[in-house]
Amino acid sequence: MVHCSCVLFRKYGNFIDNLRLFTKGGSGGMGYPRLGGEGGKGGDVWVVAHKKMTLKQLKDKYPQKRFVAGVGANSRVSALKGSKGKDCEIPVPVGISITDENGKIIGELNKEEDRILVAEGGLGGKLLTNFLPLKGQKRIIHLDLKLIADIGLVGFPNAGKSSLLSRVSHAKPEIADYAFTTLKPELGKIIYNDFKQISVADLPGLIEGAHMNKGMGHKFLKHVERTRQLLFVVDISGFQLSSKTHYRTAFETIILLTKELELYKEELQTKPALLAVNKMDLPDAQDKFHQLLKQLQNPKDFLHLFEQNMIPERTIEFQHIIPISAMTGEGIEELKNCVRESLDEHANQENDAYRKKQLFNLEISNTISYSRPPSKHAAISSKMDII
Repeated sequence: MVHCSCVLFRKYGNFIDNLRLFTKGGSGGMGYPRLGGEGGKGGDVWVVAHKKMTLKQLKDKYPQKRFVAGVGANSRVSALKGSKGKDCEIPVPVGISITDENGKIIGELNKEEDRILVAEGGLGGKLLTNFLPLKGQKRIIHLDLKLIADIGLVGFPNAGKSSLLSRVSHAKPEIADYAFTTLKPELGKIIYNDFKQISVADLPGLIEGAHMNKGMGHKFLKHVERTRQLLFVVDISGFQLSSKTHYRTAFETIILLTKELELYKEELQTKPALLAVNKMDLPDAQDKFHQLLKQLQNPKDFLHLFEQNMIPERTIEFQHIIPISAMTGEGIEELKNCVRESLDEHANQENDAYRKKQLFNLEISNTISYSRPPSKHAAISSKMDII
């Protein structure tokens, strides 16, 4: 059992989701005191997002993890204004959060060609600096990958998330009959008949206590932050991690998953959510499913079954509850349609909100322009019109 876990852990090592880099802007060029010439500014260090890049590729290509921009050119008789040093660009994947050594967020790169300045080049020598150049900025930065996907699969180990992903997309995640099959995020795409594509992230299974970084803890939860919607996947027969842990029913599983998200970051509970109840091909699955629906309709009537510290502040209201079997394919098409319907509905709501905001800003700007007193020139013009 222990040997198996070690092998799987090494496999996870091929996936890198954070990296520490040294960056330094280029020094400025020397000024030219006799003719008042200015040295060129040192080059800057930029972090630039590329869709086909991974942090592992970045580490393999630049094992030293040092990025230094070019030095600014010195001022000289033939060129009193020295040219700027060459900028240095660090290629990173889309969905990167950049922080400094103190944990302060520098910025995020959420789409292709997004860029952030992380280390500025020094100024060239000029009169104010006694024609001596300034050194470039030194900075240690941390790159933290948070996957971006339309749908994030949330569930305890062995709930069938990997099997579901292989059913709805062309992804081929590892599937086995033991917990913790998925130790690195897997991405797949649902492709519809009209060629619409929806990205789905199968994330490493969390466990009770994940918010305290137990198990894969924050490695899992930080990826959930960057998905548009959540798809809870639960085993209709319940879940038990090992003989030493409590057995949890499907309803208890949902409550505990909700609590883990809440304890990590309350904002995660505001994401639109769907529920896929898996393994409906098992005996007595229908009876258990009807019981689960009853519990979800009035969750407060059943919260007395939990310890106080396990009860979330608010329960998640699922937009759709779909019984499925990733093994037989039952309910898969309905699930795909519900996922698309939910995403389209949410996108329309966001567009409406954006239009209302733009209209409101336009009305405010018009009100301000009408309420301004006329200028002196305008007042004179109106008097002349009256005469």
